[in-house]
Amino acid sequence: MENILLGLEMLARWDVILALFIGSIGGVIIGAIPGVGPAVAIAILLPATFSLDPIVGLTMLLGIYGSSMYGGAIPAILINTPGTAVNALTSYDGYPMTEKGEGHRALSLAYSASFWGGIFGILCLILLSPVLALVAPMFGSREIFLAALLGIILVILAHRGQIFATGMLAMFGIFLQTIGLDSVTYTQRYTFDYSFLSSGVNLIVVVLGLFALSQAFLLLGNPDSSPDAKPVKGRMFVGIRELMKHKRVATVASSFGVILGMIPGTGEFTAQFMSYTYAQKTSKSPETFGKGAPEGLIASEAANNAVPAAAMIPLLALGIPGEALTAMMLSVFYVHNVIPGPQLFQNNIDLVYGLYFALIALNVIVMVFLLFSTNLLTKVMRVPTRFLGIIILILSFVGVYSLRNSLTDCMIAATFGVLGLVLKRLNLPIVPIILGMVLGGIMEVKLRSAMPRLKSPLDMIDRPITFILFVIILLVLALHLRTLFKEYRAHQPQENHDFHDSQQR
Repeated sequence: MENILLGLEMLARWDVILALFIGSIGGVIIGAIPGVGPAVAIAILLPATFSLDPIVGLTMLLGIYGSSMYGGAIPAILINTPGTAVNALTSYDGYPMTEKGEGHRALSLAYSASFWGGIFGILCLILLSPVLALVAPMFGSREIFLAALLGIILVILAHRGQIFATGMLAMFGIFLQTIGLDSVTYTQRYTFDYSFLSSGVNLIVVVLGLFALSQAFLLLGNPDSSPDAKPVKGRMFVGIRELMKHKRVATVASSFGVILGMIPGTGEFTAQFMSYTYAQKTSKSPETFGKGAPEGLIASEAANNAVPAAAMIPLLALGIPGEALTAMMLSVFYVHNVIPGPQLFQNNIDLVYGLYFALIALNVIVMVFLLFSTNLLTKVMRVPTRFLGIIILILSFVGVYSLRNSLTDCMIAATFGVLGLVLKRLNLPIVPIILGMVLGGIMEVKLRSAMPRLKSPLDMIDRPITFILFVIILLVLALHLRTLFKEYRAHQPQENHDFHDSQQR
């Protein structure tokens, strides 16, 4: 009860309330504009949050993270163009409902399912917090090193069909964090006698380049467009009542979101597809999926909105981010010398509970805002894409320069912006570079801390938690190799058949 009161007291501050409204409503607007997305907005805002209190900065970023998916459903349903990448599956059943003249019903269902998933994820996070407080102190240097290694492996294996490229990008991210002055031996690493590299490659500069500047270059390079969505007519409260008829689908989808949100590298996409598949297989009318099935829309939105709260679990308990947005939030902790992990629940429990209540409040604010402001957001969607590109470009360079008043940082960010543009054109993931930088840094520090206590390699896994993590790593790799072998065997007979046919001809 004391912790709850401390959390509520922190949330009652005027600056936290202001940050909550700016983040939640701003996130909805950003999500509703195709071509921006929460990663770009958070990357631009990161430098500004460093001068704020941790709870204020994190509340604003969490507001954008948690509410952007609400807004992203609007263009996905009305114009078949997802506002954020994770709303792609929403358009499968949302847009056919709009074509039938049921746009208001689809939007109301999406809002209701998003609210259900968001609150479900937060309640799971709050219920798990006592467990986290007990388990987190058991994690020492070896445990956190293996957990970070498992995170990188899962991130790589999550990109099916691009594993080699993803692995190379993750290794590139790990390499980037080694550049600069070594904090232990005070030797220069990969600086090549360039003084500007002595302080290393700044994570925020890379984030702004890869996410914000690359998106600006992409928008400026593509033909200008201005999506046009017609105003929605009808009551926006109908979806709340209809959602109650599909409580099972919403709850199972939210559970998928929570479970997969805690696992690094999986996130919204896997949770969505598993939830959608479950909803289709258990539906009494599976033939309607893709043609305007309410269960499909509910499964998609409930799953992706349960992920943000769940993604905070490994971040708060172990200091290990599971994807790019939580990796950006980790930098806010570090700037204020608040280190997520075992000590957070002991020394900063008021901050933890403040974040819990902020997550609940942002879902309530967003839900109320959307029920009365949907038609206003349809006008925001008409902003020309090249105008957006110019705005993102200017704000990104202002953010980079404000970090250290360095033109060199601007040039480095522009270089990574071009790299990000190339990766997007090639349809390759950007996230592994950021997670490689963050998790690579954690792995290096923890491995160095653990090495003096190790007399043999087996000492690395001589404790229960380290042994369990090691076994999980082996199982994950073994299952992936088994899947590859099965795919190889499945294609082999067909290839041999084609070869023999060609010989006979």
